Amino acid sequence: MIKKFIYLTKPGIIFGNFISVMGGFFLASQGNIDLWLLLVTLLGTSLVVASGCVVNNIIDQDIDVKMERTRNRALVKKSVSNTAAFIYAAVLGVFGFALLYFFTNLLAVAFAAFGFFVYVVLYSLYLKRHSIHQTLVGSLSGACPPVIGYCAVANQFDVGALILFILFCIWQMPHSFAIAIFRLNDYVSARIPVLPAKKGIYITKLQSAVYVLLFMLTGSLLYVFHYVGLIYLIIFAGLCAYWLYLAVSGFKAIDDRVWARRFFLFSVILITVFSIVISIDYQLQPSYGFIFKL
Repeated sequence: MIKKFIYLTKPGIIFGNFISVMGGFFLASQGNIDLWLLLVTLLGTSLVVASGCVVNNIIDQDIDVKMERTRNRALVKKSVSNTAAFIYAAVLGVFGFALLYFFTNLLAVAFAAFGFFVYVVLYSLYLKRHSIHQTLVGSLSGACPPVIGYCAVANQFDVGALILFILFCIWQMPHSFAIAIFRLNDYVSARIPVLPAKKGIYITKLQSAVYVLLFMLTGSLLYVFHYVGLIYLIIFAGLCAYWLYLAVSGFKAIDDRVWARRFFLFSVILITVFSIVISIDYQLQPSYGFIFKL
């Protein structure tokens, strides 16, 4: 039974966000690490994300039952009740927001609340079922964790935080498109209006390649504004070059599902390495314009 409740939180998503929070946190810390602040920021953000994922499971039951990869989830199988799941989500959310509120700052809390609202209300309740733009709006939620980590340290929303936010929004587009292609039959069965189902796989691949280019350009801004060093730029450029190669090779792919899986897996590797590198190759820099504080 414990395992069923753990899986309701979507551990894979939590782990990915855990890494991105660390990246933002270490980038803002510039080598001066507050271990207690890091711990509460990671735990608080993870609990908020977990809460949102449980609520998403509750909302998506009618969709999950139609999809091969989700039809055995605990709520679909009724091995966990809706009431128990709601209570579980509420406890996770309350503890998560409490940790961020009492031990970080209001800016970090605000981004956690924004991400939760976008994912649960805008994405899960409406856009996932009704709009082809679901991925774009949902990316706003996925871009919040690294900004939470950054703002927990800096207590301001500056150019560095803005670049991280835009960068993670862009990254999620080709990442999600790859999932949509790989699981296209599931999405069609559940009548979810993902891009490849509505506009075709070719258009999806084309947009993926464009987003990879935008990701490369945006990530380079961290070097331009002196947040990271040359080591970061070299590694980042190499990763993006290979991701772009994969994107372009998709136009000649014999099996779209095989290509999409490969493209997706590398996107995970890329963002993980990115988060690690910005944690290590940081630069001591002044704050640049566009500062917002709470």
